[in-house]
Amino acid sequence: MMKRISMYVLALFLFIALVLSACGPAATPTPTSVPAVPTLPPAPTATNIPTPTVPANPNLILATTTSTQDSGLLDDLIPAFEAQSGFKVQTVAVGSGAALTLGQQGNADVLLVHSPAAEVTFMSNGYGSDRRLVMHNDFIVVGPANDPASVKTATSAVVAFQKIAASGTQFISRGDASGTNAKELALWKSANITPSGQAWYVESGTGMGATLTIASEKGAYTLSDRATFLANQSNLQVALLYEGDNALLNIYHVIVVNHDKWPSTNLDGAIAFANYVTSPAGQALIGSFGVDKYGQKLFIPDAGKTDASLGLP
Repeated sequence: MMKRISMYVLALFLFIALVLSACGPAATPTPTSVPAVPTLPPAPTATNIPTPTVPANPNLILATTTSTQDSGLLDDLIPAFEAQSGFKVQTVAVGSGAALTLGQQGNADVLLVHSPAAEVTFMSNGYGSDRRLVMHNDFIVVGPANDPASVKTATSAVVAFQKIAASGTQFISRGDASGTNAKELALWKSANITPSGQAWYVESGTGMGATLTIASEKGAYTLSDRATFLANQSNLQVALLYEGDNALLNIYHVIVVNHDKWPSTNLDGAIAFANYVTSPAGQALIGSFGVDKYGQKLFIPDAGKTDASLGLP
């Protein structure tokens, strides 16, 4: 009996062994796949930070008036334009007549001037391809504080000039074909006076700042743009004596020199400058210039206006 039981147990073990061998080893669980970590762009370094676009020809020649320089406007306007555009400006500050001549000769790329009649002639002769209104301020009559010609009582700018001539008090003219000089000569003409050759009439042949200094030293009268006078007033012994006549309006335009006539000019730079000084950013800078120091605007922005709205033909 015991022998039979042993045989049954042995047979059972053999059966279990056969079953296990048929099933094979236990399967190893497959690990769950982990999503790949996205690759991030490299952090900015000195070698991969984008640099501003540099114009193909970054050098730009601006011919402008001494008033924009002597007033200090260019000290704010030019750096702002250069930072925004990538152009580098070489400024030639002369009278408007000389600036227009530089443009006529193709020796400047863009002009910022204030001699409207001469500018119209410049454009009609094909020397400029684009002319835009930028800003204005006004001319004023300044002279010795004791006012020997009684200019303060004048009823108009023409009358002020007549009083100066009648008094024989010295008058300092720029005599440089500038916009200021052109305005002065127009006033003498309207007053029916020929000042040239008169003992009291002296031509300085210099810019506005220097002319004001001469008038101050000699106790003389002169015609000045308001901005240059205010910027130099602390160093002068002359006073503002007459202002406010519409005939004394001082209007500035930017002119792109005609690239078709002068192919060597920097057309892209000239257009960029014209665009900037007539843009909201440029006009805001012009309109705020001088307010913090003098309590008033030295220039009134005019981009988008018409010449007719300022009384020009």
